[in-house]
Amino acid sequence: MKTVLITGASSGIGSELAVIFAEQKYQPIIVARRKSMLDLVAQEISSRFAIDPFIISLDLSKPDSAECLMDHIEKENLHVDILVNNAGFGDFGDFHQEDIGKMERMMTLNMLTLTKLSRLIAPKMIENGFGHIINIASTAAFQPVPNFAVYAATKAYVMQFSEAIAYELKPLGVHVTTVCPGATRSEFQERSGMGKFDKVFRKAPMSFFVAKFAFEAMLKKKTLAIYGSNNRFLTFMQRFSPRKLTIKVAAKMMKD
Repeated sequence: MKTVLITGASSGIGSELAVIFAEQKYQPIIVARRKSMLDLVAQEISSRFAIDPFIISLDLSKPDSAECLMDHIEKENLHVDILVNNAGFGDFGDFHQEDIGKMERMMTLNMLTLTKLSRLIAPKMIENGFGHIINIASTAAFQPVPNFAVYAATKAYVMQFSEAIAYELKPLGVHVTTVCPGATRSEFQERSGMGKFDKVFRKAPMSFFVAKFAFEAMLKKKTLAIYGSNNRFLTFMQRFSPRKLTIKVAAKMMKD
């Protein structure tokens, strides 16, 4: 049975991916801070598919968390066929008023831990001649976003980093897929301080549909997968728009 390591698997896209992979007979290794939430995900998977996920409760926003996670995996004699770097969070607000500690944790989780896990796991995938890495970015990666400056910048990093290693690793048997969802109905809205955007998130797709899209993009070995026809159109049109205009439009959307 192939295994899939999913970070941020306690809710939202991560938990839905854990269920989807289990349904397809993958052994999930689910990781997040909140063990109680991981237990609920594991119970659902066990009851529906008779597969017991491995649960690792760990705060991935700490600088050494990637190494700690790999220690857990090695002690359990587990291998990772598929890595899903899903864990991440945003922080909506004025940059000059952002909490520096929270900002640092966001950058560590969204970029550093993702990069380190990819680096630590890829060599074994290459050795086995098979592997897939799914990195969850965002449509925010395609332009600077005022009032969401650090988050958008971290996702731009994820996208460019992922596309670069996809080129490097493909000849070695490892495929990398970057998934860019837009607004998605999950805990993200509340955790990022975007409560006033109820209308936007009310119309947004549920996490299940984004997770299913990510899984199918992996099967198709896509390098970049943008969820939703509107999102694909908007990101395409940005290529023909002046940079200053795209920033102004993004700022207006975040203010409305």
